[in-house]
Amino acid sequence: MPVGIPDSKVPHGKPLVVDLDGSLLLTDVLYESFLNVLPLGFRAASAALRSNGKAALKHHFAQSSELDYATLPYNTDVTDLIQSAKAQGRRVYLATAANAKHAKAIADHLGVFDGWFASDDQTNLSGDLKAKLLAAAFGKNGFDYLGNGPADFPVWDVADKAYAVGLSNSLKRRLATLKGSNYVALDDGNAGRRAWFKSLRVRQYVKNLLIFVPLAASHQLALADLIADVIALLAFCSCASAVYIINDLLDLKSDRAHPTKRARPFASGLLQPRTGLLTVPALLVFSLALAITISPEFVGVLFCYFALTSAYSVYLKRKMLVDVLVLAMLYTTRIFAGGLAAQIQVSEWLFSFSMFIFTSLALIKRYVELATRLDRGLSDRSGRDYRIGDLDVVAALAAAAGLNAVTIFAFYVTSPDVQILYRHPMALWLICPILLYWIGRALMMAHRRLMDDDPVVWALRDRPSAIAVASMIAIVLIAI
Repeated sequence: MPVGIPDSKVPHGKPLVVDLDGSLLLTDVLYESFLNVLPLGFRAASAALRSNGKAALKHHFAQSSELDYATLPYNTDVTDLIQSAKAQGRRVYLATAANAKHAKAIADHLGVFDGWFASDDQTNLSGDLKAKLLAAAFGKNGFDYLGNGPADFPVWDVADKAYAVGLSNSLKRRLATLKGSNYVALDDGNAGRRAWFKSLRVRQYVKNLLIFVPLAASHQLALADLIADVIALLAFCSCASAVYIINDLLDLKSDRAHPTKRARPFASGLLQPRTGLLTVPALLVFSLALAITISPEFVGVLFCYFALTSAYSVYLKRKMLVDVLVLAMLYTTRIFAGGLAAQIQVSEWLFSFSMFIFTSLALIKRYVELATRLDRGLSDRSGRDYRIGDLDVVAALAAAAGLNAVTIFAFYVTSPDVQILYRHPMALWLICPILLYWIGRALMMAHRRLMDDDPVVWALRDRPSAIAVASMIAIVLIAI
């Protein structure tokens, strides 16, 4: 296996040997490499997966990937320990089961290691093999070692002092029994409930309330239909969370370069990529199990939603204007799914109104993103087909789409359908100025940089928006 140890003067004290994945890093470079290669296509990923052995697998992914080692999430407790050891004149080494390409790049980036040990395409430097190599290099009990999991116990056994991060309580007790007073547990920054809520985008679940729109618009509230819509809501929430995680995992590199998105749980290292890859299928199975209880047609719509959202995350979000149209379609799909679950036909009026209003909101979202980059002096975002110079055009398109939505609603008020559904249809005209006000206010707040990157989330916290929505609901009730 590759070893990088330069000749040097022997300092005072026993050397400190540090593990990489889950120890120095709050992530795992094997999964980082896999996710980095995945957008290159199925052929590139499958070629590596056909490798003979774990060492070869790591080697193929390492050679095919291009990680940004400067933005990877480093454990500050571990880097502080390294700096303290260096200040005492001790040697510090990196010993990892990760491929040598990653080990050398990280060692070069940090510039604090006196040498490194890593895997190559033939040998996976882990467990007993790592223990034998380090014992041969420094002698039994001739070094201190920092690790993070069960595979590190053979190394801790031949080390003098044991440092550990991220261990479960049972593993902590086991290590304390093994090393006694020569054991130190460092804070590991394990994710809590808040990190999972943020990763699952629980606050975005409010968008799935669109499922209830067809039932509310039908003026026929039946308990069975309401239960079906609740099940549909849970299915969409679970499916949406799976897609959000997929999106975060595929965007790790770009998120870490973003001024705010770098704080996302997976990008910051609060959650491990491996955990995300295991959570996604569990969420999808749960979503499918719920969908099957409704109808095969609903399963088909949910599958289309997942496929379109995945296509958006992987490719379509990089296409100018196509991305906003896809977002509008995803919102409208929720309405269509709600009608299907409650066995209610979605009208052409509702469909067309939804497409225009949600296209407007999607364009406002893009406007906010571009305005943020302009204000912070950032360059055009790579991987997106928008330019900061497009700001005024995006605002104009958002306004046009929003006004078209109001126009469609006005035509709906004059249609024969309204005369059948409402006793006082003329009252619905009052909704038009409220819609005009709300769309105009959303654009003004975006222009003044007073809006989040998501106008829907902003509207939930905006008091005038809440008053506008409550007023429109009250008008509908009066009209009925």
